[in-house]
Amino acid sequence: MIQLRVAIHGAAGRMGQRLVACVHHDAELQLAAALDSSKCPRLGEDAGEVAGCGKTGVLIASELSIPVDVVIDFSVPEATEHLLPICVARKLPLVVATTGFNDAQKAAVQNAAEQIPLVWSPSMSVAVNLLMKLVRDAARVLKGNPEGVDVEVVERHHRFKEDAPSGTALAFGRIVAEEMGQSNHVHGRSGRPGQRPHNEIGYHALRTGDNVGEHTIVFGLMGETIDLTVRSHTRDSYAYGALAAAKFVAQQKPGLYGMVDVLKL
Repeated sequence: MIQLRVAIHGAAGRMGQRLVACVHHDAELQLAAALDSSKCPRLGEDAGEVAGCGKTGVLIASELSIPVDVVIDFSVPEATEHLLPICVARKLPLVVATTGFNDAQKAAVQNAAEQIPLVWSPSMSVAVNLLMKLVRDAARVLKGNPEGVDVEVVERHHRFKEDAPSGTALAFGRIVAEEMGQSNHVHGRSGRPGQRPHNEIGYHALRTGDNVGEHTIVFGLMGETIDLTVRSHTRDSYAYGALAAAKFVAQQKPGLYGMVDVLKL
């Protein structure tokens, strides 16, 4: 069996470690490179030992110095920004699972996708992406409700997460707005904001302990409520989705793809 040679960018991070372990145990993939910041204290250590899955023979490095077939990026926006031109120059298929980009960084990802095959998604989770489809279906059906529908997005993540609301929460909001037309996106409430307008989507970000990730989209009607919830119990839910995306993107022509394409949703 020919294995895809995978580079993990952000290999010493929480998600990077799970990716290293999952790649190590996937018969279709070979861990070829483990990359992290030049300031990372784990540089030079075996990526598998850092990830707790045993020796792999791949040391964590700050530069990509060997041939690979695909790169999975689970890092921070500034690191992704540095990675993009490297992948473009080497024509490497790329999976971008990092969130928290500013507008310029988003544009850089989109520009890179004009030259290389690139999967970009606010969430790699299979369940999250399936829920996105269900949320779109619900929003489409509820759009014409004569008494109106109030939509709120509540998300929980671990205390270490730096961006809020999560990229996934914002993606859920965009999906609802595309179907129902809400133009006012509010992040939390305090004081006396007055009566809730119907063109509003509210976002609420909770940061608690080691919560891997949880999203609830609330459709509030008069007399009844629909809560659509997805919960990740371990980081493996994101890792398995990222590996599926890597296998997919390695076979594609240059262009921008999403998990909708990977999962054929």
